[in-house]
Amino acid sequence: MSSAAINPSQETFLDRIGIPHSLRWGFLGVLVFMTGNGTESNFISPHIETVLGSPEATVATIITAYSLSVLIASYLSGALADLWGPRRVMTLGLVVWVVFEVLFLLSLQLGSMPLVALTYFLRGFGYPLFAFAFLVWINVVIPYERNGVAVGWFYVMFTGGLPTLGSLFALGMIPAFGGSTGGETAAMIGSTALVVLGYLIARFGVKEEHGDRRLAPAGESSAQVITAGLRLTAKNPKILMGFLVRLINTAPQYGMFIILPTVIAVDLGWGQSRWLTMTVFVYATNIGVNALFGWIGDKWGWRRTVQWFGVFGSAIGLLLWWYVPHAVPAGSTWGFWVSVAAGCVFGCLLAGFVPMGAIMPALAPDHKGAAMAMYTTAAGGAAFLGSGVVALMLAIGTGNVGVVWAFVVLYAAAFVMVSFLDVPQDAEELRETEAAH
Repeated sequence: MSSAAINPSQETFLDRIGIPHSLRWGFLGVLVFMTGNGTESNFISPHIETVLGSPEATVATIITAYSLSVLIASYLSGALADLWGPRRVMTLGLVVWVVFEVLFLLSLQLGSMPLVALTYFLRGFGYPLFAFAFLVWINVVIPYERNGVAVGWFYVMFTGGLPTLGSLFALGMIPAFGGSTGGETAAMIGSTALVVLGYLIARFGVKEEHGDRRLAPAGESSAQVITAGLRLTAKNPKILMGFLVRLINTAPQYGMFIILPTVIAVDLGWGQSRWLTMTVFVYATNIGVNALFGWIGDKWGWRRTVQWFGVFGSAIGLLLWWYVPHAVPAGSTWGFWVSVAAGCVFGCLLAGFVPMGAIMPALAPDHKGAAMAMYTTAAGGAAFLGSGVVALMLAIGTGNVGVVWAFVVLYAAAFVMVSFLDVPQDAEELRETEAAH
């Protein structure tokens, strides 16, 4: 996979700030699609618990299974984009999402836990195929010297939808349709329309030629393309470490989606609407600095930015987000806003991981497609790791505090691994390295 050079005289404003002008509608499509996908993110666990009468641990297992399908699809998004071109993979993602969302909602109405678990698992294949295939497309088009900021803009759109605008959409839809589980169901129905709209924007708005091309080398068989990421990881320890760092990156985010809705809304007495409001503020903060940290990474160093802002900073932010709400008076208005501010520290510093999207392909300049397949796998796998940690820690009886500290331990491991991920930082040096290969 190679980046397309842009003639400086032909650059637009969007090109200069790190958004390839030719892909501009795709960025918007990702934002709208992920808003639909993120609508349920902060109420799905208690919703399933209420509708099916299931215990928290059982629902955590269902969410973990969903996250496993996200992990698998995240790998396939990179591999299939190499094989078929990103646009076809994005279309497949839409079809999978819509079909199994409808079946999931019907299964909830039937009250069948096996069908709910199966259809939710299969729906998990949808959004990674759409979103991460587009991330591969970005890496084909963007010049190296703007790789970090381009990935940052992708995550502005991705996180802007999941969970930020998705939570805001839910915040309006749920009370508008009567509140409780009925309002939540209406919100999920509405989210399907947003997913379709996001796809249509990207499908018909982006004309860039690489979208319909095979990106893998012509001489490689389909099996070789599909397994390239796994083979690269087995041969290159730095790719494995990069994979693990990206896997840990947002795992706490997905874990907190499971444990915090009940803690904030019920245990601490702030209610569902304030929990959704908190989520909007926390991840709006993240949106505001994603591109900034991409720019910082391009200027200050990708590895240093990830290690100090992403890993160390996120660990501190996570502890603040958990302990501050418990330190203020439960149910108090001022305590709620102090807790929101603590959560925003986590949301802000989580963006420090953005340069990992530039580090991974730079670790294997002659196998960028395979490296990006592993990056997207880790990005999607974070949901699996996050929900898996919750399920494990609750099963062994540590409670929610144990969940939080398990994530801090994972961040400590990531801090060590990032130390080994030195890459050629300067754009000219990186091109010289590629020429040598």
